Amino acid sequence: MNMDMNKKLISLTMAALLTGCASMAPEYQRPEAPVAAEWGGTAGKGDMRVSDIGWREFFVDEKLRRLIDIALANNRDLRVAALNIERARAEYRIERADLFPTVDGGASATIQHNGSANSGSGTTNSGSSDTSRSYRATVGFSSYELDFFGRIRSLNDQALQSYLATEEARRATQISLVAEVANAWLTLAADRERLQLAQDTFASQKESYNLTKRRFELGVASELDLRQAQTTMDTAQVDVARYTALVRQDENALTLLLGVPLPAGVRPEGGMVEVTALSEIPAGVPSDVLQRRPDVLQAEHQLQAANANIGAARAAFFPTISLTASVGTASSELSGLFGAGSGFWTFIPQITVPIFNAGRNRANLDVAEVQKDINIAQYEKTVQIAFREVADALAVKATLDEQLAAQKSLVDATDASYRLSEARFKSGIDSYLSVLDSQRAMYASQQNLITLRLTMLSNQVTLYKVLGGGWYADTQGAADKQALR
Repeated sequence: MNMDMNKKLISLTMAALLTGCASMAPEYQRPEAPVAAEWGGTAGKGDMRVSDIGWREFFVDEKLRRLIDIALANNRDLRVAALNIERARAEYRIERADLFPTVDGGASATIQHNGSANSGSGTTNSGSSDTSRSYRATVGFSSYELDFFGRIRSLNDQALQSYLATEEARRATQISLVAEVANAWLTLAADRERLQLAQDTFASQKESYNLTKRRFELGVASELDLRQAQTTMDTAQVDVARYTALVRQDENALTLLLGVPLPAGVRPEGGMVEVTALSEIPAGVPSDVLQRRPDVLQAEHQLQAANANIGAARAAFFPTISLTASVGTASSELSGLFGAGSGFWTFIPQITVPIFNAGRNRANLDVAEVQKDINIAQYEKTVQIAFREVADALAVKATLDEQLAAQKSLVDATDASYRLSEARFKSGIDSYLSVLDSQRAMYASQQNLITLRLTMLSNQVTLYKVLGGGWYADTQGAADKQALR
């Protein structure tokens, strides 16, 4: 090592000693988000802070609110996420404890017997024996590292950021759970509405079939008309059975999300209704709202943990200073253990300087730096995924109103067509084939309208989720974070 390097090392060492516990971690800078500054989209101007809207304010349906409450209390995935937080908090406190000396007290007694015996050529000579006793009581600490170069502080910061990342993972799990419960509720409502439509259609077609059958028996209608009427009736009956099964499956899906059986009487009634308070997403929403998404915050905390780990790896190149000290009392008699003149103390400072370790410290630093680069890429990818999810949801929303209006018009048109063709058939102008075609078109348009309404409501839930979903009402979680800092 040349003179210049010696001077640099001495300068760094003195600087660390003067500042005390100075971290050697590089200054953290949030990476630039590799996405556009804002999304395009719907009409209007303004800013959207969905992350500030609690789910109780966002969802207005009382039954849905009740189910979300049940899920938050009983869902197993959320319970595992909460337990992961408890484990991370404990690991952080373990790491934080290394910042302080560990003081232990102890007491010991030593009883030693010394004896001697000589033997040889059939002659045994008895020797002498003695028993000695010593008693000791001490209080002190051992190998307490003085963190002049911030190694322990950096490890503590790493543990804190890992804990905060786990907290964000729980928030992401909760937001996903809320959205899943809402979407499962909407799917159940849609399938119940489809089932009701199939049942109504079956009842109507059964009546039409019976009427056609009587006309056939009177010789007014042909057998072809009869079979065509039977076809539409049987199709509706198949749909009744299919949607009955789907409704049960939807209820099973809700039960899994809730973690408990679906409460009696908590079912969507009267078809799909508005379940959210979200009406419009203004244009020009800045993409920096993604920085409030839990998964993005989780990736950033993991990046900050990797940044802190570099500080610990750098500190390994510098001397380690540790202290061992104890104070106590010792005596050869138990009664004199705390007598005058029995006290003692020890103080052992120790410094360890790394000289040769076959490049271990250099390799550890390289690993820490590469890990930070990995976390940067993961953070950027998380932001890109979040941006795409919002962009996709906004793209769907942009045309939903137009689609819904056109679909409603189509339902009205097919309904009118069905009524007209049925009247013409009863008047003997057209065959039953025109009635069959118009009925199928009307039934399909009604089913598609239900699907489109489900898509619109699900899109609102999706936007709430991908824009960060409200969590900031969790004042207890914020208080816990502040206390840990």
